[in-house]
Amino acid sequence: MSAEAHAHDEHHEHHETFFTKYVFSTDHKMIAKQFLITGMVMGVIGVVMSLLFRLQLAWPEKGFWIIDALLGHHAEDGIMTPSIYLALVTIHGTIMVFFVLTAGLSGTFSNLLIPLQIGARDMASGFINMLSYWFFFASSVVMVASLFVEAGPASAGWTIYPPLSAVESAIPGSGAGMTLWLVSMTLFIVSSLMGALNYIVTILNLRTKGMSMTRLPLTIWAFFVTAILGVLSFPVLLSAALLLLFDRSMGTSFYLSDIMMAGEVLPNQGGSPVLFEHLFWFLGHPEVYIILLPALGITSEVISTSSRKPIFGYRAMIGSILAIAFLSFIVWGHHMFITGMNPFLGSVFTFTTLLIAIPSAVKAFNYITTLWKGNLQFTPAMLFSVGLVSTFVAGGLTGIILGDSALDINVHDTYFVVAHFHIVMGLSAIFGMFAGVYHWFPKMFGRRMNKTMGYLHFWITFVCAYGVFFPMHFTGMAGLPRRYFRN
Repeated sequence: MSAEAHAHDEHHEHHETFFTKYVFSTDHKMIAKQFLITGMVMGVIGVVMSLLFRLQLAWPEKGFWIIDALLGHHAEDGIMTPSIYLALVTIHGTIMVFFVLTAGLSGTFSNLLIPLQIGARDMASGFINMLSYWFFFASSVVMVASLFVEAGPASAGWTIYPPLSAVESAIPGSGAGMTLWLVSMTLFIVSSLMGALNYIVTILNLRTKGMSMTRLPLTIWAFFVTAILGVLSFPVLLSAALLLLFDRSMGTSFYLSDIMMAGEVLPNQGGSPVLFEHLFWFLGHPEVYIILLPALGITSEVISTSSRKPIFGYRAMIGSILAIAFLSFIVWGHHMFITGMNPFLGSVFTFTTLLIAIPSAVKAFNYITTLWKGNLQFTPAMLFSVGLVSTFVAGGLTGIILGDSALDINVHDTYFVVAHFHIVMGLSAIFGMFAGVYHWFPKMFGRRMNKTMGYLHFWITFVCAYGVFFPMHFTGMAGLPRRYFRN
């Protein structure tokens, strides 16, 4: 009787429908795949947008069939309007920063690796893990849906500064498109908070016997600190977005004061757009490390494995992660040097910004020292990891320039900032993601990727990425402003 019951239970346990296995799964590996695939789809959308507005900047008077086909009435004869140009820049930045580099990277590899590397069977709460993904999926759908609003999607830049984002009649994208942007980001933040809390609880409570915090792999340390950063900073952006919704729909004046439109002064009094900048960038700079730390954690694992030696300075690497996390909360003001900030306060933010270069340099030094005299295996994952070290150092050097208020004021809002931002954060995170996919692809999908294609993928990506973004330093130094439509 017991044998029959056991056989019945075994049959019941292995009987899974398509929906329970692939859609509403609570298995951490399947959820990791869901985050990866959704992040890749959003990445394709974001890259296509950048292609469209780069075509416009390069040949402003020439019509392109692809622009005409994709943008419809926003691009008559294949030449886009200024409003849709701003919309593409806005949604491109939003998708790449939040939906690809944040959720696509951290959501994929935190779910895949945390249980595997700490000896847990699964995440602390499989149900919350599933909800985290579906909130992310819903936010992605809403963000993409905003592209089909007749007046156009949000057009205030990915930082959505008021008053363009707070006054519905300011520009075409300030209406329903902006509202959908805020709804999407609210769903995204809820997803991020659920995921981050799940990661923290899993790491603290479900480690296998004998695995102390000082024995955790550096990948897990990176995911752990990233989750803490998210829990502490994302609620600030959520509050900023809610206050913005109140200004837009309930007549409040958190961010509006003495705004003139069409020759008339709006009735809003007492607010300040600078308040939104403080709230946004209080998240914005921890967000840089919410993106970078998982990529650096993956790099630690890949470089150590492919060098056939332990990572150099394990405790120093942990210390640098903690130092970066702490300092990331006290450097946000370097984005706001030109807002009329008190010069003394500006010098404080300059000091803290330059200070963060020390733990960053420790990480770069330890990676290079690990490579030194190692038994190097140049797999595609290893090449992408070394590429990450390259972009991390190159972008970090320009970050020192932007951290100094006297220098930053001269290149603020120029292509120099675009170059720095894309190299140090965009390319580093993308290289870390590619390294992780190549390294753990067999663990995720049960087969290896083609090495030859991997090498080709790396060299095309590495050369073309530097070719696109490195010259922007020179155009920025020459004074070329970013986000400007060219006609």
